[in-house]
Amino acid sequence: MIDIIGKRPWFFLISGIAILLSIIFLVVFGLKPGLEFSSGTSLTLSFTQKVDPGAFKEELANLGYGNSIVQTTGGGDFLIRTVALTDDARKQLEAGLTDKFGTLTEKSFQTIEPVIARQTSRTTIIALIVATFLMLLYIIFAFRRVPKSFRYGTTFTVALVHDVLITAGVFSILGVLAGWEIDLMFITGILAVIGVSIDNTIVVFDRIRENVGKGISSSFEVVTNYSVVETLSRCLNTSITIVITIAVLLLFVGGSIRSFAWVLLIGTVVGTFDSVFVAPSLLVVWEGGEWGRFLRPAPASK
Repeated sequence: MIDIIGKRPWFFLISGIAILLSIIFLVVFGLKPGLEFSSGTSLTLSFTQKVDPGAFKEELANLGYGNSIVQTTGGGDFLIRTVALTDDARKQLEAGLTDKFGTLTEKSFQTIEPVIARQTSRTTIIALIVATFLMLLYIIFAFRRVPKSFRYGTTFTVALVHDVLITAGVFSILGVLAGWEIDLMFITGILAVIGVSIDNTIVVFDRIRENVGKGISSSFEVVTNYSVVETLSRCLNTSITIVITIAVLLLFVGGSIRSFAWVLLIGTVVGTFDSVFVAPSLLVVWEGGEWGRFLRPAPASK
């Protein structure tokens, strides 16, 4: 049988490096807040003729909006994020772009006031904290018949933080390299990532619980490794199915759900790695009291 848990030092090393890099990027660069989390105006414009993105940004600068964030969609539309615009300012901006590039169509227009942005940010943070706490309580309750059930709930929560932190770190990098912003679709994606991580982790943990009850081995490490191998194909098949679905969404739907799709794609990969290789290994480390020496795993007794 494949010895997955015995290789836990490598899995911890990979996760540790990923978490460290994520923290560094989040501290140094942070996440670029989208319109829902900061005041401003969002415009989606479409032109009858093809417009070069470079020329478009240059014209925006000439009109006094050089600090605007501009993104393009697969259909050639321009997504503009700029300072809050009044109706007159919006009309003047569109008139200037029309004079330069020809007839345009305004597909969307949205302005968020500062007080609403602050309220949205506060509500989102509270919702994520409450959701994580409730999931911790649920796992403790679900595994209440297992000795030391608190360890399952705590390890599960650590796994969720691991997945969300690394996903946010990747988005911080994308914010620097590609100007990507976080919006409500990003938050929706994070919640979906938590759901996927819950599913895979519960499958693995539940199999560990069953095999502990069956008395497969006196070694918790052996039982855990056996359980992970048993559930490996199921977890991988679930995640591969999700990845294929996301790829189709990115290919045919495009910009409107980009944040959601990419967050879910990144989070699914990270969450699957975590659920299979990291979370069960943490249980073994805790059970064996290896916190000070987990890089030198104890040999499993059979």
